[in-house]
Formats: sequence, C-alpha cells, structure tokens
Amino acid sequence: MVPKSNQISGVAWSSNLILLVLSVFFINFGMGLFSGAASNFYVDVLHLPGGQVLWLQGIREIPGLLLVVIAALTMRIPPARRAALSVLLMGVGYALYAWVQSYTALVAMALTASLGFHMWTPLESALGMGLAAREHSGKVMGTLASARSLAIIVGMGGLALVSRLSSSISIRSYYLVGGLLIVVASVLLGRLPKNTGASAVVEERMLFKRKYWLYYVLILFEGVRTQVFSAFGTLILVQYYDLQVWQISLILLASGVVNLFASPIMGRAIDHYGERAVLTVTYTLMALAFVGYGVAHNVWIMAAMVVLINMLFLNRIGLSTYVNRIAPQEELTPTLSAGVSFNHITSVGMSFVAGSLLGVVGYEALAIGAAAIIMLSVPFALAIRVPGRMAEAVPASATR
Repeated sequence: MVPKSNQISGVAWSSNLILLVLSVFFINFGMGLFSGAASNFYVDVLHLPGGQVLWLQGIREIPGLLLVVIAALTMRIPPARRAALSVLLMGVGYALYAWVQSYTALVAMALTASLGFHMWTPLESALGMGLAAREHSGKVMGTLASARSLAIIVGMGGLALVSRLSSSISIRSYYLVGGLLIVVASVLLGRLPKNTGASAVVEERMLFKRKYWLYYVLILFEGVRTQVFSAFGTLILVQYYDLQVWQISLILLASGVVNLFASPIMGRAIDHYGERAVLTVTYTLMALAFVGYGVAHNVWIMAAMVVLINMLFLNRIGLSTYVNRIAPQEELTPTLSAGVSFNHITSVGMSFVAGSLLGVVGYEALAIGAAAIIMLSVPFALAIRVPGRMAEAVPASATR
C-alpha cells in the first residue's frame, strides 16, 4: 500500500503525487517509443519532403495557440478530470498514426493528439505544484522532469534495441503501442481525487494581467527556440546524414539519461539560486549550443549538441515556478494556459518560416538565427524579481 505522505528532501510524497509521477512516466514512455522514429516515419514511410515536415510541426501547434480559449471552455471541469480526458485524447490520436496513409490523415491525427497534449501541458504543472508547498515547487517540477527522462530512457532504449535487432517491425506499430501506454496514463490520472490541484477560489475563464507581462514575453521566446529545434533537430540528422531509427533513438536515449540526472539538479538550482540566475545562464549556454549545431558539420558533434540543448530545455521549469511564486492559486492554471497560447504564437509562426526557409538558407542559418533570438531572452530573464519567498503550508490536496 502506498503511504499517504512521506517527507523526502522536504517534499511531501503523497499517494496523489506518486500517481501523478507514474502518469507522467507512462505518457513519456509512450511518446519515447515513437518520437525517436518520427523523423524516419515522415521521411522513409510517408516520403515527405523536409519542408512539408516542418509545416506539419506548425499545423499541429495550432491547438496550443487556441489553448487559452479551450481552457476557458473547459475550466468548470475539475483539473484532475480535465487531465485524464486530455491524456486520453492524446493517446487515441497517437495510436491512430498507425493507420495513416496520406498527408491529410496525418494532419488530422496530429491535430487530435496535439489538442490532448496541449490541454495536458499546463495541467501537469498545475497539478504538480498544487501538491507541494511553493518553496519546494522547483523540486517537484524537477521530479516530474526526472520521471519524463526515465520514461524516455526506457522508451528510446526499447526502440533502439528492437529496431536494431529486427527490421521487420513496422514503425507504425510503435505509434500503436505508445498510444496505448498514454491511454494507461489517463486511467491513472482518473484515479486522482477530482479536487486535486483545484483552487478554493473560482478561477477566471480567461486571464491576462499586466503583472505577468514578463512571463508572457519569456514564453514567447520559448516558443521560438523550442519549436525551431524540435522541428529540425533530428530531422537534419536523418535527411542530411542518413541516420537510422536505432541511431536517432540512441541519441535521444543519451539525452534522456542526461536529463534524468540533470532534472532534479535544475529544480534544486531554481529553488536555491532563483529563476533569474538560472534562466540567464542557461539561455546563454543554449545560444552557444545552437551555434555549435549550426557550424559543426560533424554528425557526432551535432548529436552532442542535441543532447546538450535538450538538457538546457529543462530551464522551462523556471518559467512555471516563476508564475507559481508570484500568482495566487486561483490564477495559476489560467495563467499557465495563457502562457501556452502565447508560446504558440511564435512556435506556429516559426514552424512555417523554418519550413519555407530550410531549402533556401539551409539549417545552419536557421540554427544561428535561433541562437540570436535566444540571446534576446537574456535581458528579460535579468528583469525577473520574485518578492519574498514565503514558506507556505502544504496544500490540503497533497495529503488526500
């Protein structure tokens, strides 16, 4: 039987938090099974050109752009129930990739899975931070990131092993199995009490406040760097350097191992040094890594940059904890949801821009351009101020 609450590193480990961590594990285990094969699926199975793949990235981010409206329409549903429904939608959408035969069908399934994924994204953060005191929010978010990394290790490791040992297994089957694992996560989330992560005060349907302007600006920049690299990071290694499924899987497996150990360190660093210092340092290092990816022209150096950049992307924890430290509980979820929509203003646009420019300027120019945009984030990171870090009692939902 799972104990109701154990104190580990200052965090109350309740049965609810353990359920959330397990759910995060199964979601990312499922995604790990097919994300390593995605570039090969698009190029080798569906025979899509690079520009069309990048356009797909932009199209499937549209639900994220509309998330603030979707969140407003569904906010009366308790957060835990919203989470279970969104993950179920995500799992079904990804499982149906196994039967896709055309670009139109691919877009339809991508939008379905993306809608569930983007509804889940702010809820994961809100549920996690709702199950811990604010002064430990970095540690909890780091723990969830570690669960993601461990799941990716297991998923990518299995993908690399199976694809290396047997070439007869269709890439489509990875989507089916991965989608079913995500459905299992939705069942686990359904076991959470429906008031988990809920505020005692009624949340606003749509919330935009001037005091969160810095978060909005930083999340806009986040959309550029994340989407540009997610769109072509491994795609270039497949198209330009002919890497196979098992090789891409091993690179992402290495990334998962690094992130497994780096995630709690990042979370503790944010709690100890603050979002301002951590974001400033990691943005600078990320810009240098993007430049390295663009100028190396060596597949193994580029693979190393993929691992490094994925590790530095863990700094997004700091954006969620920043909001958690300055926002009242009833404004947390709607503000994070608004942030996802702001993020996708740039991520949707940059996918289309990258898809149009890839064949014209090459991936090198795209990587260096992304580095320049990342450096524009630094002055805004330096402007972060978190007034008085007051210790608060663990929310009642943490021990239920």
